[in-house]
Amino acid sequence: MAQNDDADDDVRVLDPRSLRGLAHPLRMRLLGALREYGPATASQLADRLGESSGATSYHLRQLAAHGFVTDDPERGKGRERWWKAAQRGTRWGTEELLRHPDPSVRGAMNTMMHEVATVHGQELSTWLGTQHEWPAKWRTNWDISDFTLRLTPELAREMIDKVHEVINGYREQELDPDTEHSARFRVHLHGFPRDED
Repeated sequence: MAQNDDADDDVRVLDPRSLRGLAHPLRMRLLGALREYGPATASQLADRLGESSGATSYHLRQLAAHGFVTDDPERGKGRERWWKAAQRGTRWGTEELLRHPDPSVRGAMNTMMHEVATVHGQELSTWLGTQHEWPAKWRTNWDISDFTLRLTPELAREMIDKVHEVINGYREQELDPDTEHSARFRVHLHGFPRDED
């Protein structure tokens, strides 16, 4: 989930309707799983996420109604229905959605941002708890840093845009899953102003 990315045809830009359709913790987890691990059935996703297949089935249909997931007709036989993510990513314009006159849109945006922050925390905790299981090359090539800078809003935007540009440059070099010593590498970016106190 990104606040601002360069224009990308494979990134869904949220509007109030699609935001309300996605702003549910299980829907966000389902979409994230399809984007990260590829096409799956409702049952497979239920197993992965520890949910019932009835719940995953229902929420996948809701995601489909809002254009976030589609059927994967190349997979599945008979009644087995496979789903895949319709886009590589999602982008929102927080200013417009946070200041929307409809309180349900602002509430959906709030739900979504808190769920993203929760997932980021869970992913980092999982890494910290399992890093000893990874090869030494990975145990020395990760980062958990924080920085405090004094910036104007314009400089903050410039810095965020530059960091996104760097990350997108590496996305263009993305490796084949069979590349030796490669792994999915998760990057979280949190940047926000703080009170002086």
